[in-house]
Amino acid sequence: MAASVEFDDTHDLLSTSAAGPAAVRGGAMRVGGYIVGALASVVSASLLFRHLGVENSGRYGKALALVAIVGALSDLGLTAVGVREMSQRAPAERWPIARDLLGLRITLTLVGSLIVTVFAWLAYSPMLAFGVALACVGLLLQATQDNFTLPLLLDIRLGWITALDLARQLFTVALTIALVLIGATLTPFLGISIPVGAVLVVVAALLVRGTRTLTPTFSPRRWQRFVGTMLPYTFAVAASALYFRLSILLMSGLSDAKQVGYFSVPFRMLEVLTLVPALVVGAAFPIFARAAHDDHERLGYALGRVFEVSVIVGAWVAVSVAIGAPLAISIVGGTKFAPAVPVLAVQGIGLGAMFVSLVWANALLSLGVFRLILVISISMLLVNAVLVVALVPLYGARGAAIATSLAELIAVVVQAAAVLRGRPQLRPSMRVLPYVALASAVGLIPLAMTGIPVIARLVISTVLFTGVVFVTRTFPRELLDIVPWIGTHRREGPAGRS
Repeated sequence: MAASVEFDDTHDLLSTSAAGPAAVRGGAMRVGGYIVGALASVVSASLLFRHLGVENSGRYGKALALVAIVGALSDLGLTAVGVREMSQRAPAERWPIARDLLGLRITLTLVGSLIVTVFAWLAYSPMLAFGVALACVGLLLQATQDNFTLPLLLDIRLGWITALDLARQLFTVALTIALVLIGATLTPFLGISIPVGAVLVVVAALLVRGTRTLTPTFSPRRWQRFVGTMLPYTFAVAASALYFRLSILLMSGLSDAKQVGYFSVPFRMLEVLTLVPALVVGAAFPIFARAAHDDHERLGYALGRVFEVSVIVGAWVAVSVAIGAPLAISIVGGTKFAPAVPVLAVQGIGLGAMFVSLVWANALLSLGVFRLILVISISMLLVNAVLVVALVPLYGARGAAIATSLAELIAVVVQAAAVLRGRPQLRPSMRVLPYVALASAVGLIPLAMTGIPVIARLVISTVLFTGVVFVTRTFPRELLDIVPWIGTHRREGPAGRS
């Protein structure tokens, strides 16, 4: 869809060498802010799951899984493709696209919300259906806020986006704790996103007022042209939405309520953390999209650096989850959720793999190979479904964890092969892989230190992992750009690329 345009480099950050350092610093800020919010969420999650119990925790997980599917299907990849299109256009041409996207997103969210509410009514209960409907209202408000903040994303002004994300998490935590203290039932917890979303929509509107028009446009004719171009990617996102939530929904029919609960609590914990790889990789996506449009050498350089960071961080996350799983489950669920410890440890492998998977997924999207993305997404959906159906009857919640993690590892290999086939200039250096494997093996040594507290084992594991990474000089030097006074005294890379 993108037309060939001339960019004003003095006003469009994506065209300059400053984009890379800005993305690195912005990505670091987003991850830091998100971790702060996630730590606060651990406190509220601990109170929430203890308050609800195992079976209601399973119902809570089912409701959120349905709403998450609506969120993914109502977006249908529109935001991601919209960012790609807007990144490849001059600033003045971007905002009509954003208004069309907002109108379409509102319409699809309303339709999807109606469908899943009726499904929850028929498949589960009227009370759960009411909770799903409340959560869908909050989803609509969040979708509106996300669209409003597109100018901040494209200008790589990620500090404000970090502040909004952190505010969402902290408001949610505060309301969750308040509801636990007054002894609320399940339904009010599913409606927390409504007051949170309403406040943040207003704040976002104030931040970008004057830079874009906030009103949506409802033009089926323009929607048809836009969606028609990206229809294969639309179906791919739909498949991905089912892929990430399919395990918990299939478990409802393949296992009992306790096994669903043992899977739901670790799933919910890691679902909070799945945004971290999206933040790490997503900060560079506008740069990927611009480079894919007019400079594949720059795209290859950017992909290589992000790939290295993602491999290192993903491996560290997987190791840390394996070490810290007993502590995490103890804090969040208590002793009655002890069988969920190995479930969380296995799911951590899939979370680590997701860091690398998203690098290749963003590369494919930047290149605009929508049909190939569709084929891969449907294939991975089928692989995940087959693995879940095969393993859950044998191993319950642990079987579902093995299935989802194995499917994520397969996705990494398939997506990488798709990006690199016929594009040798995009091939990253693989020198980090053996060193990261060594760091992971060393980082797992504290698993044998059963005589010391888990938190001490976690600290020792992180020190060992980080030590190997630095001794072997595996850490990309470009990450020093997150420290402004250092970044100003070194070059970003070949020919000043970012």
